[in-house]
Amino acid sequence: MTESAETLTERQRQIATAARALLDEQGPAALTMRNVAEALGIKAPSLYKHVPDKTALENLVVIDAFTEIAAALEAAAPRGLPGIARAYRAWALAHPHLYRLMNYRPLQRDLLPAGLEDRSARPLAAAVGYDADRARALWAFAHGMVSLEIDGRFPDTADLDAAWRTGISEFTVE
Repeated sequence: MTESAETLTERQRQIATAARALLDEQGPAALTMRNVAEALGIKAPSLYKHVPDKTALENLVVIDAFTEIAAALEAAAPRGLPGIARAYRAWALAHPHLYRLMNYRPLQRDLLPAGLEDRSARPLAAAVGYDADRARALWAFAHGMVSLEIDGRFPDTADLDAAWRTGISEFTVE
């Protein structure tokens, strides 16, 4: 299991920050060991002393992403399911490359800090009364909507705010 964000070395934090910046600014093709090393002003072999491979590098960024989205959803929880949905959508649209990195491939749960995935899912689960099937369906709806929006799959005339409101209303617990 990978170390939690609290136990990363200062250099690993710097590496994660540089990798995240490259991903956000230039997209997934820029997220290479060589580019991250260059952004830090070091040689690639020096980077391997702190991060053993690209999978570990990506995992540092994914851990950061899960931590960040968990905080956003937790902050939105007092506004109920509509607020949580707005926060999820806003976060994903603000960080499309990061969202893809954490969601468009199999999740390597064994590389995440214990409890991080649960923390990020808890606000959604709570909003549907901890019904596991409803929570999964809600996440599938939100993920599908945001993925299609990120990938430009809706027509320009689509009222996505209305589609989100309609979809979320189906999950609202009275």
